[in-house]
Amino acid sequence: MIWAMTTKPPLFSIITITKNNLRGLQSTGQSLKQSCTDYEWIIIDGDSSDGTKDYLPTLSAQWISEPDNGLYDAMNKGIDRASGDYLIFMNAGDRFSDPDILSTLSKIIRAENPDFIYGDALESNGFYKKARSHKKIDWGMFTHHQAMIYKRALIDNLRYSTHYKIAADYAFTRSFLKKSKISHYCPAALCIFETGGISQRSMKLGRTEQFFIRKPDCILHKNAGIYMAQKFSAVIKSNWPQLYKKLKKYS
Repeated sequence: MIWAMTTKPPLFSIITITKNNLRGLQSTGQSLKQSCTDYEWIIIDGDSSDGTKDYLPTLSAQWISEPDNGLYDAMNKGIDRASGDYLIFMNAGDRFSDPDILSTLSKIIRAENPDFIYGDALESNGFYKKARSHKKIDWGMFTHHQAMIYKRALIDNLRYSTHYKIAADYAFTRSFLKKSKISHYCPAALCIFETGGISQRSMKLGRTEQFFIRKPDCILHKNAGIYMAQKFSAVIKSNWPQLYKKLKKYS
């Protein structure tokens, strides 16, 4: 939705990062057919060469297509352009899980005015990822980034660090939660996460970056213990995926 400058800003800014993923972008756009239309769609395209640039003008969205310095630089461009009260990062290929998700979130916002909302996630391989408590941020991302909603006013000057290749979303969320006073957990799948992205292909680098992100305010033996637990979990997930699913279900 594009709103005129004379009207009230939208409730949600949905920020989509894409590069050479036209099919994924189209899939994301289909899921934006929501019963709640109080949103703007902001697309940051990294100068695609697969037909995306011809497709973008056909959409009811704000968009730019230009070279960038990677995923997190593009996400910062999205924040800079957002005008909604709450920000949702739904990258190309990721989808809202059903047409009433934004309506559900808007009811939560009207009732509680939270700083942060999060929920569960479906993965495109069929796995249901139940969120952990946001209070367990030390142990890594407690749900998928696409199932997290941030109040824009509280973001203020906070941005994604382009120093990190994998874990800048973890650093961003960790810093945001230190500022947040009211967090709300929604016990439902908010998104369908497209598996196979860089964070899943480079889990070792992600663990290492998270270790250094925690280092300033996490005592060494705890930080090291978290790192080893994450490594063990990754081994189980890679070699015994069914066992991993059962452990996640009952953890």
